[in-house]
Amino acid sequence: MADESSAYPEPSDFEVMRPTYYENDDGFITAKIEISPFSVEGESRTKAGARRAAIHEARKTYHSYHPSYEIESPFPDHFVDREGTEWHRLPPFQRSTYGDYKFVDDYGDEEEAVEEDYVDIETMLLWDVRPVDVLDGEEVEA
Repeated sequence: MADESSAYPEPSDFEVMRPTYYENDDGFITAKIEISPFSVEGESRTKAGARRAAIHEARKTYHSYHPSYEIESPFPDHFVDREGTEWHRLPPFQRSTYGDYKFVDDYGDEEEAVEEDYVDIETMLLWDVRPVDVLDGEEVEA
């Protein structure tokens, strides 16, 4: 049986490299990580977020070379971020329809002040979402 190897570096190789950062005209930051002749880029509101986005791109690219490689989410399944927004990872059968995560934002005491929406991992990385409190796993309905 043929060895499933390629010239493309493993995602962990990109994690140890120092990115080059560029500030875009729109205020976002792009991180570029190079392992010659390969490079990946990620964009976010902060340098740390851009680096995380670039590493996620490295994982997706590695998956394209090695389909058996499972791309793990850079986020826990259920957490609260720095702004108090609650995030729930959707079940696999709902992700193609809604996105990877459902988020619940509570703007006050009134029922109408609760907002639910859906988003993919790439957008979460762009927004530089970061978990503060990881919550117990519980099923969420879309």
